[in-house]
Amino acid sequence: MKSFRSLFVLLATCLLWIASPSPVCADANPGQITSSIGRVLEQFHYSRHKLDNELSRRTLLRYLETLDYAHLVFTQQDIDAFVAKYGEALDDDILLGNPTPAYEIFDLYKKRAEGRVAKVKQWLAAEKFTFKSNRTFVINRQKAPWPKDEAEAEQLWHDKIEGEYLALKLADKAVEPPVKVLNRRYDTFLRTLQEQTNRDAVDQFLFALAQTYDPHSEYMSKEEFQNFQVMMKLSLVGIGAVLKKNDDGYTKIMELVVGGPADKEGHLKVGDRVVAVAQGDKEFVEVIDIKLDKVVSMIRGPKGTRVRLQVIPSHATDPSARKIVEIVRDEVKMKDQEAKAYLIEKPDADGKAHRIGWITLPGFYGDLDGAKSTTEDVKALLKRLKKEGISALVIDIRRNGGGYLNEATRLTGLFIKKGPVVQVKDANGKIDVLNADEPDGTYDGPLVVLTSTLSASASEIFAGALQDYGRAVIVGDHHSFGKGTVQQLIPVDRFVQFLSGSGGEAGALKLTIQKFYRVAGGSTQFGGVTSDVALPSLWDREDIGESALKNPLPYDEVPPADYHKTSNQPLFLEELRSRSAARVAVNPEFKYINDDIARLKETLDGNKISLNEQTRREEIAKEKAIKEKRSAERSKRKIPELKVYAVTLDNLNKTLELAKNDGKKSGYIDQWVAAPVAKDGKKGAKPAEPADDPDEDDPEALDSANAPVIDPIRAEALNITNDLINLRHLQNVPNMAKARE
Repeated sequence: MKSFRSLFVLLATCLLWIASPSPVCADANPGQITSSIGRVLEQFHYSRHKLDNELSRRTLLRYLETLDYAHLVFTQQDIDAFVAKYGEALDDDILLGNPTPAYEIFDLYKKRAEGRVAKVKQWLAAEKFTFKSNRTFVINRQKAPWPKDEAEAEQLWHDKIEGEYLALKLADKAVEPPVKVLNRRYDTFLRTLQEQTNRDAVDQFLFALAQTYDPHSEYMSKEEFQNFQVMMKLSLVGIGAVLKKNDDGYTKIMELVVGGPADKEGHLKVGDRVVAVAQGDKEFVEVIDIKLDKVVSMIRGPKGTRVRLQVIPSHATDPSARKIVEIVRDEVKMKDQEAKAYLIEKPDADGKAHRIGWITLPGFYGDLDGAKSTTEDVKALLKRLKKEGISALVIDIRRNGGGYLNEATRLTGLFIKKGPVVQVKDANGKIDVLNADEPDGTYDGPLVVLTSTLSASASEIFAGALQDYGRAVIVGDHHSFGKGTVQQLIPVDRFVQFLSGSGGEAGALKLTIQKFYRVAGGSTQFGGVTSDVALPSLWDREDIGESALKNPLPYDEVPPADYHKTSNQPLFLEELRSRSAARVAVNPEFKYINDDIARLKETLDGNKISLNEQTRREEIAKEKAIKEKRSAERSKRKIPELKVYAVTLDNLNKTLELAKNDGKKSGYIDQWVAAPVAKDGKKGAKPAEPADDPDEDDPEALDSANAPVIDPIRAEALNITNDLINLRHLQNVPNMAKARE
């Protein structure tokens, strides 16, 4: 029930760390913890916002929404009573260390929820749903008002249960009667709720308080903090995914570790929502409305064991949609997350083949002793690509969620030599400018950087700097994620009397302490980096990115740094946009994406789903017909084949070999060639033993049983790169002629 609460499955993340002394035995008093966190937020959060009446009202609302994310348990009468009692007093309670409001609100939530579940049980036992009405149910109620009274709440819950029953009835992966599933679901919800203690209520209240300041500040309970510390120290074994508890009660896939088991298997996608988890061949156990740490423990497991996840696909327009993903747990190897390169021979419109280098960069990695470095790895790959005579370079950071700031700064220096890369401002207004210092540079040719809304933090600094210098063409979604802040992890016990050195008894606070700014002065916060050439993408949505989170810090600007734009490398942006738009307009894959965007937008804007079974079946049949039609069209379409050579850190001094398709659906990262050839000699055959039905909703790797893997965004990025090569060449021809004269 803790919205936006993050835990890591097989992924450790590096944060600025304040160490605490060796542990001693001590008891954590909820009141002391509450007042300490209130003071820390006031004094050390980037905004330096005092706990006043405004923060009091915002914290109250955030706590209510943390508990009742769908606005279904409380009534408006309850909300009004809480606002009248605590709306302007909660700040004082926090600073005085009075946790009573958290207890009282949670107690009423528990009482109301128990009453709702009792009613649900009555309906499931007695009522026979016909699904013949014309009624609808709101899909996402986060912005909907609370029911005005008990009568309206009862009708909303009746519609909710009817909708859940119908979704289970329509789900093609259903293995049990809907009544049985729903009874078990609400039994589990009730049991989880009744296990909650006053300390759990305070933990959720403190989480809501931190989230009131910004979406990346959060409180970790003692157990969550200890879990985080364990994962920082131990070998990472599992599926390789970052999970968060979403505001709708589902556990959501927020990130896949590149090279991890889930990424290699290929069917699990960012944005998928986990419905149930099964160990090996055992029965599925639903995890809706289950605490995130319990879901994480179910997904984790020993190396070599199998886990099955039942998920709602990220881009599904109907909540009854399901897919089952089977993953073999394994160790997440850092080697699989290294930078990788490819040498591509890409013909242009005249048939002339250009050699293009392509570097996929999953993150900005490194270690304290300098033994491993993103910059040094990319430098080595670039050296080999230049030896092969590349005419241009593409750097793919579509799934790069950030990493070491120093590596992003250093890497930028490979393309601009020297100069400022990013400005960092703290809460006192002090601005530090971080500079690149690569006196010889490494690559000065045509450069394209491929981004998406999943590109965040350090990757936005890299892309933003190259854009400000006029050094690269940024291609991808309309903008990147928009995370322009720095967090610090602080054990709370160092601020609590008698608890200093307790080893995390009071939990920890992840606190936003700085903001990033581009060398041109604008922040990467909120709006991200805008693409020079934007391409249609299903990730390009209003519900993805920093602006979609609650309480984000605003965009602002600082004075520009002292930098000089590249003057001798024109980017021809208007011409590139024009040529790309003409191709996109006639590309059937982009037409599919645009059609999907329109349908998804209609669903999100309407935010309602029918409770009529016939209507829903017709909608599902329509979706299926669309997918089958596309599959047939793809199977007949001739896909241009490219010569693609893999360049890794292991084969830098060896003869390059053509990249091969291993038959796995590994997304856009490594799928460069057409699907494998079947025994009958036909191309585009279905890869052997797929984990589940093909995911035609996946915008990254659109494939089907009879069609090759297609990544239209990657293909168009190569076309744009070819255009840039040719435009540079046309510009240089007159200059060379003039020089000869």
